[in-house]
Amino acid sequence: MGEVPVLAQDILSAIRREYPALPLMLDETGEPMALVGIRRALEHFVENLATGLEAPHVPPQVFQEFGRGEVLQGRSLDSLQAIYRLGIRLAWRRLAEIGTQMEIPPPAMYELAESGFQYLDGLVAESVRGYAEAAARQAGERLRLQRRLLDLLLSEHPPRGGADRADLLADRAARIGWRMPATVAVAVLVRPARSAVPPAVGDEVLLDMECEQPRMVVPEPEAPGRPELLRRSTAGWSGAVGPPVPLADAAKSLRWAVTAVALIERGLLPGGALLHCTEHTEALVLLPPEELIAGLGRRRLAPLETCGPAHSRRLAETLLAWLETRGGAPEVAARLGVHPQTVRYRLRQIRELWGEDIDDPDSRFELELVLRSMRLRGELGAP
Repeated sequence: MGEVPVLAQDILSAIRREYPALPLMLDETGEPMALVGIRRALEHFVENLATGLEAPHVPPQVFQEFGRGEVLQGRSLDSLQAIYRLGIRLAWRRLAEIGTQMEIPPPAMYELAESGFQYLDGLVAESVRGYAEAAARQAGERLRLQRRLLDLLLSEHPPRGGADRADLLADRAARIGWRMPATVAVAVLVRPARSAVPPAVGDEVLLDMECEQPRMVVPEPEAPGRPELLRRSTAGWSGAVGPPVPLADAAKSLRWAVTAVALIERGLLPGGALLHCTEHTEALVLLPPEELIAGLGRRRLAPLETCGPAHSRRLAETLLAWLETRGGAPEVAARLGVHPQTVRYRLRQIRELWGEDIDDPDSRFELELVLRSMRLRGELGAP
């Protein structure tokens, strides 16, 4: 036991030579914490051997603290484990010298070596525990701060107390090390299952998994490679990405994403992947105002009330094809997959039903709006 302080100092000196950049933290007495840890580890190991314990007990607190320190320094456990291995190797070398001097039988030395490496495993396990606890606390704190940033970013209301929104955003972003982009797109996700693994996005993407429908703020969504990265990271998830907007207008992008997800859940937009609102503008403009479109439809499609359901649908599909192409019977027939003579017959009926209104630009525009919305809802066939 008398050699422990000298051996501890020798081990620390060797570690410092091997890892010169290693910071040397001092305890409240001014002694290096690493030296205290090495000394305690050696003392515990020797005491355990003296009492005949087969599995030497590891002093937990110091080595858990070493693990926590690696988190605070932003490092992994790789260097700490390498230092432990170096320390145990140096300690074993000295124990082997002592064993030779005292003529300890080889079998006993083998058991001593086994105990040493078992002890090393225990030291690593305690440091891993401390590292995991500190990392969890750090992650939890970052999530709390990130949620505060998201709440402000996605709110449509001004901050309380008359605070400047831009200054608050900058402060909350700085607290989590988030670089504020010029533009963002906000995504709303639909969970494939309660236990689904969160999308594998990086720290630059703000992800809130606490909502019933998780939200995601994507910086610079039109940057090269960003759409592909987003597609890969959300594989297996369904949802919608709102249009790119300036950072201050993130709530507007969220509003469109929420609207799109509602249409996905009703089966009016395709699910199974991350849908981009900018690729479904027609549906997002025409489908949400159902009451307005329904009222307009009742007025503009009133002439069809004299026809049966099947014939009414055929006339509506022909009228929409004619409004979209503004071509003659051959073009409309090709779009519908019917004979041109059939189209001519239907167009004559349409003129009889609508009269001069069919040539009024405003009437044609409203008719096309109504008929396109019907097609989006599956009430009319696709061309």
